[in-house]
Amino acid sequence: MATYTPMIKQYLQVKADYQDAFLFFRLGDFYEMFFEDALKASQELEITLTSREGGGEERIPMCGVPYHSAPNYIEQLINKGYKVAICEQTEDPKTAKGVVKREVVQLITPGTVMEGRGLLEKENNFIATVSVFPGDTYGFACSDLSTGESRVTLVNGSVEELINELSISGAKEVVIESSLSPEIQKKLKERSILALSIEDNTDLNENFSELFADLENEQLKNTASRLFNYLYRTQKRSLDHLQKVSVYKVQQYMKIDYFSKRNLELTETIRSTAKKGTLLWLLDETMTAMGGRMLKQWINRPLIDKAEISRRQELVQLFVGQFFERQELREKLKEVYDLERLAGRVAFGNLNPRDLMQLKRSLLQVPSLKHILESLSHEEAALMADRLDPCEEAADLLEQAIVDNPPLSVKEGTSSVMATITSLTSIAMPAGTERLGLPCLNVTSVRKQA
Repeated sequence: MATYTPMIKQYLQVKADYQDAFLFFRLGDFYEMFFEDALKASQELEITLTSREGGGEERIPMCGVPYHSAPNYIEQLINKGYKVAICEQTEDPKTAKGVVKREVVQLITPGTVMEGRGLLEKENNFIATVSVFPGDTYGFACSDLSTGESRVTLVNGSVEELINELSISGAKEVVIESSLSPEIQKKLKERSILALSIEDNTDLNENFSELFADLENEQLKNTASRLFNYLYRTQKRSLDHLQKVSVYKVQQYMKIDYFSKRNLELTETIRSTAKKGTLLWLLDETMTAMGGRMLKQWINRPLIDKAEISRRQELVQLFVGQFFERQELREKLKEVYDLERLAGRVAFGNLNPRDLMQLKRSLLQVPSLKHILESLSHEEAALMADRLDPCEEAADLLEQAIVDNPPLSVKEGTSSVMATITSLTSIAMPAGTERLGLPCLNVTSVRKQA
């Protein structure tokens, strides 16, 4: 490395920590790749491979993409199962002395996608982890970073039971310990897992202690900690939108093995793995992305508890028998956007004025939704209404701050009172509380953008 230029040395130092990922190295208006990354990326992305002097004996392979179109190229790599580390300039090149400081600001993987065409609105994008314990016991946890939901369980029996649970989740990426047996790793890859990632740290992180409040079993804590430590290490930003980890038991649901589920075409067809033609396609009349994801989870995990089945049937009967109220609810829900993923983009600092407009329009529907549910004079409906918080202060601030039909640019899409958006920070409750059935929106990132 001693013969390389300072910039190439810097690249190699950063790359050493991200050997299993493409390193998008920011140089001006481009993300550049060098050496093996350049050779492989030029083939996978079908972009021009060039070379440059770098101080060594030979010219260094090089390719790059414009920063404004980088999301499209990143998406292509992620869909092929690769990881992408984003290395940004962290100081102004005009004032820098020597090589501009750079650091990785995010590692994007198949299981941590937050936006883009690869994120289907009515499908979760789970990242999972597995742990092996004595006595044929396995830990399984999964989290959807885009929606904030997480769950964990223990699986007893053969490794096939664990693999089946993983298949039901549809996880795109699995976090494992480095010592996991090659046999289990092979079986994971056979089930269409796009990426395997390593995380050996299972220590309880204080940042997530509130999220683990319901995890009394040390094996559950160990499993969840592996997953959350990986997310904390790789995402390098706020994860305040993550909800409390829920514990479930495999025995609560009907056991359907992978091959039976596939042959029944519950959520995807055998021939094309498409939704059309499946039971889910036939039943899906949901009005929101959140409802669509929940329906898919219900179909994948049929209940076997009689009391819970009866409760669900009673609610269905209630709405079937209330035609006008049901239609009014559906009309209102048409105006409700994907609040779960909007909350995630707030926490990640990826929010734009159009997202804020969607958030505002969604919040404005809550009072009407509460009123309709309360008018049904039913105990369960009343409980549903009680859980809805209209977030009136936040809705009022958004009403004032966001102009109609805002463009994507924050600067162009805000009114003169955009500064009022900073007040949302004081409205936001501590992370982990729930409003609208979701963690309260943390808007510190929005204030920074404003």
